[in-house]
Amino acid sequence: MRFRHVRMLLLISLITVGAAWISIPGDDLDIAGFKSDHPVRQGLDLQGGLQVTLEARPPGGGSVDSGTLDGTRDTLERRVNGLGVSEPLIQTRGDNQIVVELPGVEDPEQAVEVLRETALLEIINTNGSPLAPGTVVQTTLGDTSASAAATPAVAADGSVQAPPDPNVPTPDPSSPVYETIVSGSDLSDSFVTSDPMTGQPLVAFELKGSASETFYEFTRDHIGQPMSIVVDKQVISSPNIAAAISSSGTIDGMTVIEAEQLATQLKAGALGVPLDVVSSRTVGPSLGADSIDRSLIAGIVGLATVAAFMILYYRLPGVLSVVALLIYTAITFALFRLIPVTLTLPGIAGFILSIGMAVDANVLIFARMKEELRSGRSLRDAVEAGFDHAWPSIRDSNVSTMITCVILYWFGQFTGATIITGFALTLFVGVAVSLFSAITVTRTLLRLLVDLGAIRNGWLLGLERSETSAPVTT
Repeated sequence: MRFRHVRMLLLISLITVGAAWISIPGDDLDIAGFKSDHPVRQGLDLQGGLQVTLEARPPGGGSVDSGTLDGTRDTLERRVNGLGVSEPLIQTRGDNQIVVELPGVEDPEQAVEVLRETALLEIINTNGSPLAPGTVVQTTLGDTSASAAATPAVAADGSVQAPPDPNVPTPDPSSPVYETIVSGSDLSDSFVTSDPMTGQPLVAFELKGSASETFYEFTRDHIGQPMSIVVDKQVISSPNIAAAISSSGTIDGMTVIEAEQLATQLKAGALGVPLDVVSSRTVGPSLGADSIDRSLIAGIVGLATVAAFMILYYRLPGVLSVVALLIYTAITFALFRLIPVTLTLPGIAGFILSIGMAVDANVLIFARMKEELRSGRSLRDAVEAGFDHAWPSIRDSNVSTMITCVILYWFGQFTGATIITGFALTLFVGVAVSLFSAITVTRTLLRLLVDLGAIRNGWLLGLERSETSAPVTT
């Protein structure tokens, strides 16, 4: 029995050392760049930045379906990544809004202009050469952005050339110029379907107007060759042409997830939906630094207060609970970096609240253990009974809290309220880890002390001297 407990202690020690190494800030003892690849992600309210709420308003007052809104969000993600912003948060809210949070953004005005641009979708002729996703290309379709500030240039033949869009990736000037076959304005719809024979996922799309004839002639003459689908001058897919395509066609060779992503990207480009800025809020970095300092002080004070109470009231089990609490803190923070979790002030509040819930589990266990000792049971039996009888209450309360966290997270995702999602996610992770720390860590430590015969005095277990006159038996 003792050997099994020692093995469990070794496992807990390994987990603790690994979690502590991940949790310690800085790049000290960084092995193979693991820590630098999993940084502490700070939200908008901690490091400052820009929060923008955009509303999709199609021409003619039409409505926006969920697929189009998701595709627009994906396009915004690519554009924001081009700004070099670390840990941006972009999510839909309601039926027609997108909330964008850009921590650490240095030029808010430029960021807003990038976000307002309408996605430019093109299907291009690659001249028989497949282009890898992510490749930035030059095409024959000029910039039609309404917000481009540059003045159009007049070529030698008298034609007007649209200025380059400053909000899309800049291709290599020496790279070839690819012919645009159809653009987003030529698509009427796109959706995911499946091959009736093989069941493989397909992306179906429909063309409108004269574009169907143009596309039919191109695909008829290039069967077996690749074409590339480009959004904002960046290749997102390069399928092969299997047959001539007229007013509608399909794209294959993808997984279900890839098909869904491509369909939403095509739909967003087909709509060309303009985005209006509903609200814009800038948070200064000084406010974020002050928030971090206050949060650290609150966390330290709260942890110290809880530790003092547990030690004074439960004595030796209280000391063990504090050790388990420190292990819990290291594991939880390490998970925040690994998942990863973007820390915000509400998220930190959820983490601190989960510390109290972790202690609550220990309180239930120790209170039951004291009752068993008062009834005359041996220490070993009292320890086992304390955990066994307290477990149903701990399980039910924590599971109900985790279910509530899931509901809050879903609600926050739907409404775009990042305050709610951050709180729900950190509380969920904290509660899940608290089950491990209370039931596994504290129990293992107590069992080892019992096996070693280190507890002989009932006072060390939180009993008053008047409650026991004989040594505690194991």
